[in-house]
Amino acid sequence: MRLTTSKYTIILSLQTLLLITDWCINISLLLTRGSNAALLTLFIIQDVCLLLALTILLLTFFSTYIFQTGLVYLLYERFRITLLVCMAYFVLTTVVNIWLLVVRWNSLKHAWSTSFLIIFIIQRFFSSIYYYYYKRAALRISDPRFHDDIEWDQNKMHQVRPETQ
Repeated sequence: MRLTTSKYTIILSLQTLLLITDWCINISLLLTRGSNAALLTLFIIQDVCLLLALTILLLTFFSTYIFQTGLVYLLYERFRITLLVCMAYFVLTTVVNIWLLVVRWNSLKHAWSTSFLIIFIIQRFFSSIYYYYYKRAALRISDPRFHDDIEWDQNKMHQVRPETQ
């Protein structure tokens, strides 16, 4: 299946919406001090958005000509860091979310420990790295080389499977 401009525009818009949702939840975290239920709801939405963003990114990988011809390692070589960053950011975000909820529900005051503050700062710093790599991957996957049967792909296929010559 070829990735058309209108289809790619819809996918890219959805990916951007998911990134903006995550960004807004990260910002609004400090505004929800009064309600644990609102905070839990925001965290669930954030985790679902992160999983959806990764799923959509993987689906765009699966729709490429390179993936369909079995040259998955080429995609993996080009997008390995992005996939690792996405998974690490999801884990960091989930840890921060759970830890924050436990702290808020188990204590009357909202004092953060030093270890939680360090993890929180790492997660916030890592979010900018995640946004950069995710957006870059979403834009790079639109390259026609990934969706068309072009010569360099044929050369790579013959290097991998010489018996088909």
